[in-house]
Amino acid sequence: MHMEFFTVSLLIGVSYGLLLFMLSSGLTLIFSMMGVLNFAHASFYMLGAYLAYTVTAVVGYWPALVVAPLLVGLLGALFEKYALRRVHKFGHVPELLITFGLSYIILELVQLVWGTSSVDYRVPDELSGPLFTLWGTQFPIYRGFMMGVSLLMLVAIWQLLTRTRIGLVIQAALTHPETVETLGHNVPRVFMLVFGGGAALAGLAGVIGGNAFVTEPGMAATVGSIIFVVVVVGGMGSLSGAFLASILIGVIQTFAVAIDASLMGLAANLGMSVTPETFGYPLWKLKISQVAPILPYLFLVLILIFRPRGLLGTREG
Repeated sequence: MHMEFFTVSLLIGVSYGLLLFMLSSGLTLIFSMMGVLNFAHASFYMLGAYLAYTVTAVVGYWPALVVAPLLVGLLGALFEKYALRRVHKFGHVPELLITFGLSYIILELVQLVWGTSSVDYRVPDELSGPLFTLWGTQFPIYRGFMMGVSLLMLVAIWQLLTRTRIGLVIQAALTHPETVETLGHNVPRVFMLVFGGGAALAGLAGVIGGNAFVTEPGMAATVGSIIFVVVVVGGMGSLSGAFLASILIGVIQTFAVAIDASLMGLAANLGMSVTPETFGYPLWKLKISQVAPILPYLFLVLILIFRPRGLLGTREG
């Protein structure tokens, strides 16, 4: 494996991991604060991408970078206030079902408004092209931009939670909502802000991820299962765990896709003596890149077996 291939693949893996973290951080905050596993979270990501596509067509990409996440955050806050809050007293199952229903409503609305095929949401001209070239392998400017936005967001969340009054109230409301309410803080409003903020983070991920990948109605389903893997692997409710899991899964998947070797070749490199009969005929010809989509779920199963709390989680199960 050449050094430049390794470096560029690692950077691409990290940029994908940071995008996953931007998505999973909102889901993690909502879950750790409200105990709600928001099934519609990936739908907010899709909505962010589609809104950015529309806003970009009207006023350009840079305003869309601000406007689309704010619109998605506003929708998330309104949903929490007028729908989720009303079923909160009935327990976790109705909460889960209402977010599940919302994900299908958003999917249908997206298809009604923008159609069922992909839209032409492109990387802006000033961010297209290579950032640098290593021995003929290019690293796109846009990947660097994605990394920059994700890291800025990471620092902003950390500063907000640890350095501001609202952050302290949020952290206190996570563990002792009754005490916070007694002290005169409006806990339902804090919940609404957190849900809206989590949705806005997913929307922002959609704005910067929708044009790097493909903006189409299936994008929520594609990324939805991966972010649940990230949240469980990192540890339910742990932001630092979600960050670690996002980077790990991003890097593992990127390298698996990039390595064009067969399972049999890999086994031979590891010093195992294998023949076509060892794996069964069709399986030994499988390339590692073909197995890549399964890897995050394999990782999830192993974590649940050997470390049910996740990498950095504090809750059991």
